[in-house]
Amino acid sequence: MVARINTGKDVSKALNYNEQKVQQGRAEILHASGFVKDAHQLNFYDKISHFNRHISLNEKATTNTLHVSLNLDPNEQLSNAELMEISSSYMNKIGFGHQPYLVYRHHDAGHPHIHIVTTNIQLDGKRISMHNLAKDKSEPARKEIEVDFGLIRASVKSQVAAKLTPIQAPKVVYGKN
Repeated sequence: MVARINTGKDVSKALNYNEQKVQQGRAEILHASGFVKDAHQLNFYDKISHFNRHISLNEKATTNTLHVSLNLDPNEQLSNAELMEISSSYMNKIGFGHQPYLVYRHHDAGHPHIHIVTTNIQLDGKRISMHNLAKDKSEPARKEIEVDFGLIRASVKSQVAAKLTPIQAPKVVYGKN
């Protein structure tokens, strides 16, 4: 599993990106953690206003949005329930388990992956630091999750790819046979 982390100043950009994918039929919403309603009962304005209520508790914080994609090996065949468990475990391990977050499953690539949208502003107005989040929390979390859920490990895949040797083939000169 590979985690890709994006931070930002506007939660609506991350939310719009995922919602547009849903409208295009290229994604589906799986889970809404920390929301009053179930994910499928929430409309766009319910989602954005819930995040904005949190964000308004700390007007000084300029970076207030976390958008993570968890990318799995193309050979992984996971159910929506398993992906929701993985997202919950990941969020807890990186310290965002008590934050409101949305989980989307995307179907627009050759590998299974989910996107998670949240804010780092807590109910008390304090922010969760996202400084070195990838190195300090995300990397150990994804490695633990690979073991816990029996996933194909990303580090093993890269080592296998690194051992491949190129074949000897004649050079192709375009415009000539």
